Amino acid sequence: MAYEVTLQPSGHRYTNSADETLLHAALEAGLHLPYGCRNGACGACKCKVVAGGVDHGGAQEFALTPAERAAGLALTCCAKPLSDVTLECREAAAENDIPVRVLPTRVEKLERLAADVILLKLRLPASERLQFLAGQYVEFLLNNGGRRAFSLANAPQDDEFLELHVRLVPGGRFTEYVFGAMQEREILRIEGPHGSFQLQELSDKPMIFLAGGTGFAPLKSIVEYTIHNRIHRPLTIYWGARDRSGLYLPDLPQQWAAQHAHIRYVPVLSEPQAADAWDGRCGLVHQAVLDDHADLSGYQVYACGAPAMIDAARRDFCARGLPAEEFFADAFAYAPQEAPAGDAPR
Repeated sequence: MAYEVTLQPSGHRYTNSADETLLHAALEAGLHLPYGCRNGACGACKCKVVAGGVDHGGAQEFALTPAERAAGLALTCCAKPLSDVTLECREAAAENDIPVRVLPTRVEKLERLAADVILLKLRLPASERLQFLAGQYVEFLLNNGGRRAFSLANAPQDDEFLELHVRLVPGGRFTEYVFGAMQEREILRIEGPHGSFQLQELSDKPMIFLAGGTGFAPLKSIVEYTIHNRIHRPLTIYWGARDRSGLYLPDLPQQWAAQHAHIRYVPVLSEPQAADAWDGRCGLVHQAVLDDHADLSGYQVYACGAPAMIDAARRDFCARGLPAEEFFADAFAYAPQEAPAGDAPR
């Protein structure tokens, strides 16, 4: 049996089957209800049941006291509907709506995707989850007081692990440590989520995603979020790298394009090598966008990569009619305290 859940004050509604939690159904519907642990222990998802009945499930008493239950409060991560339900709760629509947290993480996996790119997979404690918006990033808190920022490559709905794409920067102390000494099961501290780079969901404009190198990571998160939430706006992904190895997950965007008619993928190499046997697009990745679009006035652009690429894209795309307010960017700059020999954040 399925019930209808109404959220106040937003008025959002979604369908919730009797055997799934209020939180899970909301997230599946693309609604950003607050949460922390997702197992009834922290109380971050607490909200008020204004109308209808719920089964509180495994909510722990120290997170939801008997007095709070009597007052109509519930933990959405545990509660399941017994009827149509109206909930009074806060929804996260922007980065400021999600609290920034410091959490320990364990290195679950180190996978070399290219000579200079490692996929780093982190596991949070069993009682914790990090809520974030697709496109945001986390910072590693280092023992010397330093910080290193990396974009989250997994989508928000896939939060069992955190996925980061780390590019080796010669002379960068943290990235050289990741490539040379980091071990699985190592414990690290992170802070997040951070960042205002995110999908503008109220728009229906076709989108151009522009990625340089590991700038693919936050765009991967956003693409997987749109697929999960059935957002079918036309989307073209331009991913640029120096040579073929720089497109370190080549099959994934091809798979997206093959499985979803609204997604198109255009890989671009600036300096392909003979060994690459490359017969695709060549040159600067933002120039490929210009070659394909004489008029960008009806588009939104999401760009991630080196500052030079971002600056050139902003200048040239706006000259082709793109409204300045429809250009959203996340520039992967060098850490200022170590420039030019520091780590490239994200």
